[in-house]
Amino acid sequence: MMNKLIKYGWQKGLIILVFCNVNFLHVIAQPGLFQKDSIQISLDSAETMFLKQNLLVLAQKYNIDAQKALIIQAKLLPNPNFSLSRGPLIPLHDDQSNYPSSNFFKNAETAVSVSQLILLAGKRNKQIKIAEANAKLAEYQFYDLIRTLKYTLRTDFFTIYYLQQSARVYDKEIAALQQVVNAFNQQNGKGYISEKEVIRVKAQLYSLQSEYNDLINQINDTESELRLVLQAKNSYIIPVVDNNKVMGLQPSQYSVSTLIDSAYKNRTDLLMAKANTDISKLNYSYQKALAVPDLTASLSYDRQGSYARNFNSGGIAIDLPFFNRNQGNIKSAKIQIDVNATTQKSIEATLEEQINRALLKAYDNNKLFQKIDPKFLKDYDRLLNEVLINYEKRNLGLLDFLDFYDSYKQNVIQINTLQSNYANTFEDLNFYTGANFFN
Repeated sequence: MMNKLIKYGWQKGLIILVFCNVNFLHVIAQPGLFQKDSIQISLDSAETMFLKQNLLVLAQKYNIDAQKALIIQAKLLPNPNFSLSRGPLIPLHDDQSNYPSSNFFKNAETAVSVSQLILLAGKRNKQIKIAEANAKLAEYQFYDLIRTLKYTLRTDFFTIYYLQQSARVYDKEIAALQQVVNAFNQQNGKGYISEKEVIRVKAQLYSLQSEYNDLINQINDTESELRLVLQAKNSYIIPVVDNNKVMGLQPSQYSVSTLIDSAYKNRTDLLMAKANTDISKLNYSYQKALAVPDLTASLSYDRQGSYARNFNSGGIAIDLPFFNRNQGNIKSAKIQIDVNATTQKSIEATLEEQINRALLKAYDNNKLFQKIDPKFLKDYDRLLNEVLINYEKRNLGLLDFLDFYDSYKQNVIQINTLQSNYANTFEDLNFYTGANFFN
């Protein structure tokens, strides 16, 4: 009888210990979940930090300035050419010469010439337009980089938040089971519990620790990517999210035609494709202009080198386009127009399909989320307490209690995954439309 009372009293104490861990363990953090130098940050603050500190964004900004500098270069006129010659270098001693005993310093010939290259067929204006188009393309590349990195930032931000919520569930259950195992170890060999039950609890603890380790690795991998985007070195980021606002987003706020129209106006990858098409057309026009040879105009003065002692002349020079009329470059430029135009159409078709699919996914996730009772988790918490009471009254075994708690963990993780998918679905729509419709 005394052994039964001791056994019952020990089990009751174990129940109270588990109950305390379930309800109050949120103040305990497992190693790896929160770091010493962790920072709490909102999404708006994260985006501000990203725009100020991301090195790829800064590098692309410099590229815009580099392309704008080429516009200045394209506007410059060719430099004039100046030439001067004097001779002879070897003295002449020719009695028949009009200037016997000529040398570099005496009775020498001096010739001076100034020439200027004149670009024909509007080559200079065409070069300026190509340089301006390339500068515009660099701007589109800059904004497309921001758009892509922002998408990475925002999806990682929400992913980390909901994974951290799931990690807290593991924290609670692992710590509670560890306390149970410790209590089992203290009672080892006293015959109060069966070895089979101890092994089962330990096996469940090891399984949870393995799952938790995988989850922490997933969080840390995503944290690493987010740190690179934010350039936040050696910091553990804790996203601050208003979950009610996120779950309050509705895909029915905007029609599919509104979203597609926005994408045609704002998608920087489409604007880049259009810019490339325009540049290829400009290049085709420029290559045709290169088939027209340029003109060189010159003025010359020759002292003592012609039939007149001081000879002045003017002249022009031009290549004769008999063989090279730039045929290959013209043909290549024309084909490149078709390449870029086809690429542009492909992006347009992809754009519409992406928006339609993302919107459909948002509706599907919304329907699934609406089916979940908001009181579900609260009911689970209440039932957990009732299960604990039933276990205390010996109406429920320890393993049944642990199975129920494991079920609680699985459901919380599934809900967090659903919420994460729901939030990232709207980030997909923002990314595909090129605008923050759902912020």
